[in-house]
Amino acid sequence: MSPSSTMPLVSIVDVRKKFGDFQALDSVSLDVRAGEVLCIIGASGSGKTTLLRCVNQLVTIDSGAIWVGGELTGWRIDGTKLHALPEKEIARQRLSTGMVFQRFNLFPHMTALENIIEGPVQVQKRNRAEVVREAEALLARVGLADKAGSYPANLSGGQQQRVAIARALAMKPKLMLFDEPTSALDPELVGEVLAAMKELAASGMTMIVVTHELGFAREVADRVVYMDRGAIVEQGAAAEVLGNPQEPRLRAFLSAVLS
Repeated sequence: MSPSSTMPLVSIVDVRKKFGDFQALDSVSLDVRAGEVLCIIGASGSGKTTLLRCVNQLVTIDSGAIWVGGELTGWRIDGTKLHALPEKEIARQRLSTGMVFQRFNLFPHMTALENIIEGPVQVQKRNRAEVVREAEALLARVGLADKAGSYPANLSGGQQQRVAIARALAMKPKLMLFDEPTSALDPELVGEVLAAMKELAASGMTMIVVTHELGFAREVADRVVYMDRGAIVEQGAAAEVLGNPQEPRLRAFLSAVLS
């Protein structure tokens, strides 16, 4: 397997993953173009989060291949043989991908600004003054210019999640992954996080978003993928998938979610 010259930013090829007897991913293949916003929907346990974690190499796939930015992730090809990459190389590859989780995972002993600059300064060894300026701009971008000196305990859940988005962006990733970023929030805080994500999508960032926010998917996604039992069941333009579903399983899922 080798990438073609016209390879999209993300190419997932026949990926399978089992946890014990549970088939979490079953021959999943998916391409994501640079600048595309892809939303993945489906019931709990359908494989959505596992797929994101495989792309970011937090979970090791059993078979298949994933390319990000034209680079095979997790493996080095030597002729006809594959060699697993050492952890240092995997960490380097992972830098091209930013991930925002359900939980905010901010360092409680650091201010919002300190949380954002930690990775660029400590991992990427970039100039601190330059990183601070960029972090302040990122905080302004997510509507938190006045919260640079605030600690996570003094921020709402929505504000913490927006700091987490800014922290991921500070590493200058090619790709952003969002795993149900609003699921842990009180309903009145969801809108502020979705607004930050909409702005990010409008800027041209490539995004793969696992979400149950169908309104967001309909408005922002270029494409929607529906997963069930570890497989992609239906995919296409957001208006088509959400407005005119073809598969009975997808129709049943949408009916349950929207009822």
